[in-house]
Amino acid sequence: MEINGVAHVMLTAGRFEAAREFYGELLPFLGLTAVIDTDGMYYCVGGRTAVGIMRAHEEHEGTPFVQSRTGLHHVCFRAREREDVDALHDFVVGLDATVVHPPREDAFAPGYYSVLFEDPDGIRIEMNHVPGRGLLEGKS
Repeated sequence: MEINGVAHVMLTAGRFEAAREFYGELLPFLGLTAVIDTDGMYYCVGGRTAVGIMRAHEEHEGTPFVQSRTGLHHVCFRAREREDVDALHDFVVGLDATVVHPPREDAFAPGYYSVLFEDPDGIRIEMNHVPGRGLLEGKS
């Protein structure tokens, strides 16, 4: 068996309204289209994947994300072009997002270039570009 990518990522938002506003700008910018938009879920599809946010249960509302806690560490989107990383950086600065690091090269793979920022709950989101196939194998 060989999987065909990641179908979707679901994030739980401690501050749903702020997250809905943020992702309502971010995901369409990335080329995703909303297919569910209710008072407890926002779900978009595009680029062979889907990303959704859900409202936290009442007892967890307002609780910030803690990256070092068990569970999700961060989400990383793969850009088609290096310039897409730069464009996303400019876009999230306009959203007043917390930028952890602006576009830069790292040694994770040859040509690895990325930007890292946080959503309103502090969930880290990255976009990277790696020329060619990078370290990924299988069908692209």
